[in-house]
Amino acid sequence: MAGSSHGHTPAAWTGVIIAFIGFCVAGAFMVMAQPVGFWVGMGVVLLGGVVGGIMRMMGLGQKNEHPVHQVAGQREPAGAKS
Repeated sequence: MAGSSHGHTPAAWTGVIIAFIGFCVAGAFMVMAQPVGFWVGMGVVLLGGVVGGIMRMMGLGQKNEHPVHQVAGQREPAGAKS
């Protein structure tokens, strides 16, 4: 994955950070035995996915020009000399 820039975009970072905050909130409220707070935290987790998806649609996600996203027939075979 290091060669594919997987997840190294503003959309990915923002979505993951929001989801992480949601997990922390949900975990804290689970320990405090407050079901409403737990579900609010889970809502924040879902919000992270939505925000990341919207940012990707706005062009802040990984571009499809990367070699990982190309069709196999369009790439050079392994070991081919250029």
